Amino acid sequence: MSFDRLDELCHRLEALEHALAILGADEATHMAVGGGEKRAEAMAGLAGMLHARATDPQIADWLEAAGEEELNEDQQAALRELRRQYTNMTCLPSEFVERQTTARMRSEQLWRDLREKNDWASFLPSLENVVALVREEASMRAERLGLDPYDALMEQYDPGNRAAGINPVFSELKTFLKDFVPEALAVQEERLAKKPLKALSGDYPIERQRELGLSMMAAVGFDLTRGSLSVSHHPFCGGVPTDVRITTRYRGTEFLSALMGVLHETGHALYEQNLPAEWSHWPLGKARGMAVHESQSLFVEKQIGRNPAFWQWALPVVEKHLGEDWLLDDILPHVHHVERGLIRVDADEVTYPLHVILRYELEQELVSGRLEAADIPDAWDAKMRDYLGLSTAGNFADGPMQDVHWPGGAFGYFPSYTLGALMAAQQWAALKREHPTADDDLSAGRFEAVNDWRRANIWSQGSRWSTPELMERATGESLSARYFIDHLRQRYGKA
Repeated sequence: MSFDRLDELCHRLEALEHALAILGADEATHMAVGGGEKRAEAMAGLAGMLHARATDPQIADWLEAAGEEELNEDQQAALRELRRQYTNMTCLPSEFVERQTTARMRSEQLWRDLREKNDWASFLPSLENVVALVREEASMRAERLGLDPYDALMEQYDPGNRAAGINPVFSELKTFLKDFVPEALAVQEERLAKKPLKALSGDYPIERQRELGLSMMAAVGFDLTRGSLSVSHHPFCGGVPTDVRITTRYRGTEFLSALMGVLHETGHALYEQNLPAEWSHWPLGKARGMAVHESQSLFVEKQIGRNPAFWQWALPVVEKHLGEDWLLDDILPHVHHVERGLIRVDADEVTYPLHVILRYELEQELVSGRLEAADIPDAWDAKMRDYLGLSTAGNFADGPMQDVHWPGGAFGYFPSYTLGALMAAQQWAALKREHPTADDDLSAGRFEAVNDWRRANIWSQGSRWSTPELMERATGESLSARYFIDHLRQRYGKA
């Protein structure tokens, strides 16, 4: 049977994916500096084998034949998702992929060097080449998939999401945030005038912070027999569902950044650890795109980890590991700090969406040709002034050169970040309708009911549904900005 042939193929592809994931995680955490060249060769070789097997023309015949076989509901869903993946992987000719990969690698290398020097002029020709190739890619994908060019790019990260559905949601959120950011800052200033910020002690040994992180990971549901915590330059969640690799970075002078990083990555890890194991080798058993993945990490970091109810439970745990006896009113101003800033990755949950919307709007214009790469700095500065009241004029390093996404050709990725925040808030609201005592559970350190809801509605579904379908099935309605807006108003607005 052709389905059996596809099943065997997926097992072989999973083995290669497993090896690449573990090698990649090891490279970022434990590999000796001198191992870089050979590691790159090994990973490139494995990636080439994976791509060649996953795009074998014979698979098209197997997919067609399997569609005529008598399959159960799970098998039909598995076949649909494998067909979608195969179509997306075979959209681009190998000659183009090689040309684009070379351009992306060269652009990223230049970006690492020239960003530090704030040298936009030297970087621009490389970026122009990447943008030209992205437009070419978008055109080819659009023709094959029957989508608009930008939607065809976004499909690679968030299957089913379309700009026509996202634009009105982002527009509503942007309008709200432009007025709400000043309000949140004023409320913060008012509160600090009444009760000044209690300074952190500035003495947090890394090993104690690590033990605190491990304790929190286990408490919120992370299976320590199928994962680990390490250190890297930038926090990430990698590995495979049976061996999830979480990393964070530490500062001895404060503990919140590392702890919030651990909670964020634990959200990703919980999703991976709870995917349907019986379908792990099929695309059906994989996570449903970047927006859903971000919704799971932000759910743990924002809905749980920055929830005052969570800190009622967490403060004694912090005291146990770090030796500081804090009151809730002392820690929350640190946990809920709001500040206008130029850097997306350092932004708080109030200002962060404006950073993403800015990029989302610009990259749509770049893909369509309405904006050229040379005009990015002026367009960026205009939007930054409008949205956050800040200027990046002449400051390219903290403006359009701050992210690796565009140098690396990852267009269509940015909306996932804020879509994840919106989805997390909507999921929390749906969960609380079913479990009104969810906040009480958090304050008592009980996470079982919260995780049971997520397991049933998100984790166990894998890639059975498109992103919009998954959200509607989980929450009872399509994506809306109002739950995130309500969340921000309640946490940061006037009482």
